[in-house]
Amino acid sequence: MGVLVLSMLILIAGVFASSVLLTGVLVRIAPRLRLLDLPVSRSAHARPVPLGGGLSIVVLFGVVACYYFLKGVIPLPEFLALTGGVGVAIIGLIDDRNQLDAQWRVPLQFVAAAWSVWWLGDVPPIGIGIWSLQVPWLLNGMAIVALVWLLNLYNFMDGIDGLAASELVFVNLLASLFVITSDDLVLGLLSGTLLAAGAGFLVWNWAPAKIFLGDVGSGFIGFTLGILALLSMHHGSMTVWSWVIMLAIFIVDATITLFRRCLGGEKWFEGHASHAYQNAARQYKSHSKVTITVVLINCLWLAPLAWLSVSRPELGVYLALVALLPLVVLAVKLNAGKLTEVAFDPP
Repeated sequence: MGVLVLSMLILIAGVFASSVLLTGVLVRIAPRLRLLDLPVSRSAHARPVPLGGGLSIVVLFGVVACYYFLKGVIPLPEFLALTGGVGVAIIGLIDDRNQLDAQWRVPLQFVAAAWSVWWLGDVPPIGIGIWSLQVPWLLNGMAIVALVWLLNLYNFMDGIDGLAASELVFVNLLASLFVITSDDLVLGLLSGTLLAAGAGFLVWNWAPAKIFLGDVGSGFIGFTLGILALLSMHHGSMTVWSWVIMLAIFIVDATITLFRRCLGGEKWFEGHASHAYQNAARQYKSHSKVTITVVLINCLWLAPLAWLSVSRPELGVYLALVALLPLVVLAVKLNAGKLTEVAFDPP
């Protein structure tokens, strides 16, 4: 365990510094690469902001993954599964520059998800209380759909300054702490990399943001978190319920918003500004207040439940329900899926 902790600390320090520097470079060159978010009616900003800052996270994660693969730490099938995230990042980068149509984007995302699940092999059984889901073809299909949903979910939730990056830091900090006791070296190193890269990006993305993740970053992050969840299940270090709890705010807001928009006859893939967090940002006229509130909910409510789900995996599904229920109530109260008022640019 001591070797894992030391390796992770060295890795986190190096990746954090590299992420701060690389993201700073992207702030300057993104406009020249035609990576610029121009405000529209649904935007939360009134000024153009550089886009594609998530490239720093993609590049650093890729470099670290390649290094540990060449060192023999990451097995070939797991490394190839991680490369699905590269495909997702490329799709996102094209979308950031040229607005790739959903009829092309979504099928390509499914191809990337199928590629990754295939290399990882059959998804391990999922415990649901006293029952266990053990049908390989069903579990594999669910994993593919979940990966596509996660990458789009993360994209949907990247709509105000600091929120998506803060969530990335929170989830991977917990994952890194949880796997220390299980000696899951691969998951620990990969989670530590995302933690540090996200923290370095957050230096530039905190309100008022100097740069946005872009689809290249948000899609890659959501997809890669899904791959890490699958890896933890294969390694036996965590269950799916721990990941559901850690990502509960994003899962609840995105899912309820999508459900209510579909009920209203709207297209799920079209841009909008009716998520609960977006309504809250307009109501309280602040990005940072909403992001800090999400961080507090994560730390004070979800983190203890996630820890319990790791220490008592047989209670995972029940703890997930406990975690989700008040968030569902909060999302409904904030009118998730319904636009409350026009967007604004915070001071």
